[in-house]
Amino acid sequence: MAHSLVSRRQPHLKWAVLDPLENILMMLCGFTLFAFSTSVVFDIATRIAGRPWLWLQEVTSTFFIYGVFIGAAVATRRNDHLCLTALSETLHGRMRFWVEVITRVVTLVVAVCMVVYGYQNFLRGFGSFRMPSLTPIASLYAAIPISGVLIVLFSLEQIVNGWRNGFDHKDVIEMQAGAAALADAFGQAETVRKST
Repeated sequence: MAHSLVSRRQPHLKWAVLDPLENILMMLCGFTLFAFSTSVVFDIATRIAGRPWLWLQEVTSTFFIYGVFIGAAVATRRNDHLCLTALSETLHGRMRFWVEVITRVVTLVVAVCMVVYGYQNFLRGFGSFRMPSLTPIASLYAAIPISGVLIVLFSLEQIVNGWRNGFDHKDVIEMQAGAAALADAFGQAETVRKST
């Protein structure tokens, strides 16, 4: 169970010491998704029953916000940002290397902004309160710098390991080689069928 939720893709871009952190973040993502969905159902049910629990809206928004920002951090570690990987996976060699580095440096810069400005918003959030619990809104803003720190860590991990090991996905290269071998086998089978 210790590493059951850790992505096995691109092991050459990861430090094994961060695998338990990825596992914990994936469990937190699952928990926040479950809690968000459950609180929405209870919110609807209590409103239909004519006895709304107003605090459920606060719970729902908290789980939603933390789920989004934790999900962004774990998606960075797993390199699951679809739009950012679509272009780079079509490239090879030096062009691939530089596109991967630039993509991760841009992600790193955005994450640093999340840490700096998210922390400033967190501090300002102690002057505003959520209704009806009167909890400081800083409790929501804390998700931004936390996510930023994790994204900085995971971006640095991938930049350092990509610089050392290259960014070409060994699993993708193996899949392409397997697909080429399969296509060759089908081509040979078609040639044999035509000759008979």
